[in-house]
Amino acid sequence: MDAVQVEDSSTNSSIANQLNTAENASDEVSSPQGTQQFVTFAIGKEEYAVDIMQVREIQAWTEVTVLPNQPSYMRGVLNLRGIIVPIFDLRSRFDQGKTNATNVHVVVIIAVGDRIIGILVDRVSDILTVDSSEIRAVPDMDDNGNKDHIIGLVTAEERMVALLDTGSLFRSEIIEESLETNEQSPSEQN
Repeated sequence: MDAVQVEDSSTNSSIANQLNTAENASDEVSSPQGTQQFVTFAIGKEEYAVDIMQVREIQAWTEVTVLPNQPSYMRGVLNLRGIIVPIFDLRSRFDQGKTNATNVHVVVIIAVGDRIIGILVDRVSDILTVDSSEIRAVPDMDDNGNKDHIIGLVTAEERMVALLDTGSLFRSEIIEESLETNEQSPSEQN
């Protein structure tokens, strides 16, 4: 896992230290059978999590370069030490409106397959260590499609955390289409 950098918060610094510790521990000893770690973050009052091994970096929100003809949930791109990283608004991706991003919002940089992307969230909460037996199935309630992007639910203290399937949520087609649309010349886009 790449070095984790976190800016502007003691909570985020604590999480960065835990991420670095997890990185070093994974180099030495594999985790106990059936246990996984997840980085949790919030969109409003809802909490979500991604596998800690996907997280590359957590950083404070900075303005991005907006690209034309993008889906509403793609905020733009960020130059991260020479790598062009597409930034997706998780609230908007879940059809809950656009995030009014301020300096208190954070971008979680994650690996999805062989691509690096950023997801804009309200705040990073914690790192959870979860036994696979604690992960509950998502109830089949409606056909809105959001459950397709959730691999399970975990109870952490008094709160419910949805574990995201980033491979489904940010399919390579979505990432590629977003970046390729911008790379076409104006005459090709017509």
